[in-house]
Order: sequence, then C-alpha cells, then structure tokens
Amino acid sequence: MFSKINRSRIFVIGIMIIVICVNACNDDVFSTFKNISLNETADGNSLRVAVQFSCAKPEDAYIEYWLNGQKDKLNATPVSKQRSDFKIVLTNLKFNSTYQYRIVSGNGGVRFESEIYTFKTKDVPDQLLGLYHVNLQNEQELPTEFKAGSMLVYNRETPGCIGMIDFQGTLRWYQRFHNTGVKVAHFTQNKTILSILAPMDYPTSYGNEILELSLTGDTIFHLKKGVMDFKQTIHHEILLNAKNQYVTLSADEKLIDLRAVGGKEADTVKGDGILVLDKSGKKIWSWSVFEALDPLKEKNILKEAKDWMHANSLFIDTDGNYIISFYNNGQIWKVNATNKKVMWKFGKGGDFALPKGAEFDQGHAVHINSRRNLVLFDNGTSKKRSQILVFDLNPVSKRISLKLQTQLHEGTFTDRMGSAYLINDSTILTCVSKQNQVFLINKNGKVFWSMMCANTPYRVEFIPFSKSKPYIGAL
Repeated sequence: MFSKINRSRIFVIGIMIIVICVNACNDDVFSTFKNISLNETADGNSLRVAVQFSCAKPEDAYIEYWLNGQKDKLNATPVSKQRSDFKIVLTNLKFNSTYQYRIVSGNGGVRFESEIYTFKTKDVPDQLLGLYHVNLQNEQELPTEFKAGSMLVYNRETPGCIGMIDFQGTLRWYQRFHNTGVKVAHFTQNKTILSILAPMDYPTSYGNEILELSLTGDTIFHLKKGVMDFKQTIHHEILLNAKNQYVTLSADEKLIDLRAVGGKEADTVKGDGILVLDKSGKKIWSWSVFEALDPLKEKNILKEAKDWMHANSLFIDTDGNYIISFYNNGQIWKVNATNKKVMWKFGKGGDFALPKGAEFDQGHAVHINSRRNLVLFDNGTSKKRSQILVFDLNPVSKRISLKLQTQLHEGTFTDRMGSAYLINDSTILTCVSKQNQVFLINKNGKVFWSMMCANTPYRVEFIPFSKSKPYIGAL
C-alpha cells in the first residue's frame, strides 16, 4: 500500500506521462494528415468528390461531412483501414451545395480530427436535366417506406445513364456513359450496381458488356463480349449470386432441320439460356431452353423461330434455383441450378391450375418477394390492360392461391416491358414502360404518386436506404 506522499508523486508522474503521450500522439497524428486535397472524380461527377491525404504510418481513417450549417445531419464514409495513402470518395451529396468536412482517424478507441474544410458541389449536368418529372400531390399520403429509399432508373439509348431518384424527384446518384446505352441495371446485395451495356446497333434489351460499379464510382468488374467465356449476346437480366458470380440470360441459336414442319433443312432457331460467369469471365454453368424443349414439337415454331421463347426476366430463388419468364408462351419456369431440370411451369398450359379471373398473358419482372409469394407484372395484351398479380405457389401439391390482383386504370397499359414491386403490404411501385410512366398505387389501383420519364423505362426498382447506406441515405 502507498503512503500519501508516494501516492501524490505517482499521480503527478502519471499525469506527466499521459500529457507527454497525448502530445506525442497528437504531434504524430496531426503531422500525418499531409497532402490533403479535394478533387473531382475522374468522370467529373457532380455528386461525388474525392478527398486525398496521406499519413506517416498506417492508420484507420474516414471522413465526416455535412451541409453547411447542418452539422446535426452528419454523414460519415466507411472506415478505410490501416493505410498510409488515402482516397476517400464522398457520396450522398446535393447539387450546387456547400459542405464542410474533416478527416477522422484513430486506433484503440482514441479519436483524432483534422481541421474543418469546405467545398461546393457542381450543378446538375445538362444531359440529365428534364429526364424525370414527379407529380407529388400529397406527401402525407405516401408510406414512410417509400420516402426512405430511392428508385433505380436508366436510359437504354445512347448516351446512356444510370440514376437513383428519391420520391421528390431529386437525383441522388448517377453515372453517365457516352457510347453505350444501359439495357438493364440491378442493385446488388453488395451495394453495387450491375448492368448490361450496348451501343445502339443492339436490340432494345440485348447487350455485349457487363459492368459492375460501386456507389463511389469504382469499376468492380467489366467484361466485353468475346473475352474469356463471354461469347454470346446477353439480354434482359444481370444478377449477382451468393457466390459473387454473374448470372444473365443469353441468346442461344441452333440450326435445326425444320423440313418436317414446312421449314428448311438448316433453319436458325433463336432461343434463350442462362449463363453463369465468375469474376475472371470463366463460364461456371449454363442452361439452354433447347435442353428442355424440342422445337419440332412446337406448333408455332416456323413463325417464332427468330425469337422462339423470348425470355424476359430471371430471378435467383432462395434455394439457388432459377425462375425464368417467357413472353411468347406466357409461362414462368423454375429451373434446377444443379441438374438443369425444369422443376415446374406456371402460366398458360403449365403445371398449376390458375384461379378463374387470374389468368395472365405475359409476365415481366417476375420475382419472389419477402413473403415467398410470386410477383409479376402482366402486360395484359389480350385485354389491353396491364395488371399486377401476386400468387402463393405450392410446388408439391401444384396448388396456388391468388394473394393480390391489382388492375391498372383503364388506358394504363404497356404491351412490352414493365415491372411491379411491393413497397409494403398495401402499396406497389409499378412501371408502365410504353407510356413512360411510373406509379405508386395501392391494392385498388389508386395513384398516390407518379413520375413521367423522358425516355422509355424498362423497369424501375425500389432501393431502401437501409440497403444503400452509407453511400445513399436521407439528406
């Protein structure tokens, strides 16, 4: 046990050591925040800026930033760990706005901050002006979930672009392309955007490039047709599976002797397939509709040979198997990802008896939602009226129940493309492509919100901020 004098001496010595250590740490840390600069990103994006700096030794560091005068609404980038040279990209910015930021570093729970710096973002690029017009009549009627997210949009014509837009019509993120259009894009589980690109000489939903971008604008993956095992034109869908492999629909052509049905000895039949590529572009798995059907047994094969089935959407179920929809025969199939067998067929002439009145013509944007229900956008070409259908399927008993049937208002119709995604139990975000419109509706079809698009939207997905943070979140 220490005496009073000894305790005092030890206390004073301890304080001196702490002061010396803190000063040494402060001198060391603040001297390592060197060469601080703020620059445009390589593509001059108005909603991204890059902070670069260096440290004398490896550190954990990140950036805190906020709108001028709104420090209570602090944004923070992910932590860059144990680096000496840093380039940290700031996102979740507003156009033509002034921000303040500081560098934060520290190890072992000790925090160090740089001085506070200021920057101003640029204005909206001219190319992006006037592309989307929101009709927001009563914000109070909108569900909270819809206001806490953004919509993924893209332009399939050249010059292409991908954007994320909130309910107010504010562009929250974008990426421009000069010589290619964006045929389809998806937000992935890794907080990246995966897309199919192609120039204008490719048909509307067909492409020859796969591009994956981070929300900070970095290229994660880029592969062009003709490189490695990417030999076929791809179309309509590009997904990232649980193994971080790329899954897409592919065009598959075969020369078939169609003389038995009045055709030629070597007629070209254009079908569809599923292609899986790894990060190096190596083919991991493939499947073709020719493995499941014989063209000679199809009554309309001569008429449809140039576009036999027209696969238009693909979804990876939770069991890893594939759900694929076909426009021309109005069916949805589930394909086993291991043995390539068709597990069931749903729709016209399928394995399930549809309830009366729940028949559909074509399915688009087919997917399984969080309640394990099958959701589809039906073009409704036979009635010239599109609708949204949600089914509960029992693949063992082949029995189904209709959970939701929402017809769009009369005159609201698209004979091609389209999508529907449930925002919550009572509202649906639907894209009516040929009319260039997007609607938020309830189960009865009442419109709460709408957006007019200058270009033809293929689909519009909803991305909750909970999935896109910290890169895209509330402002």
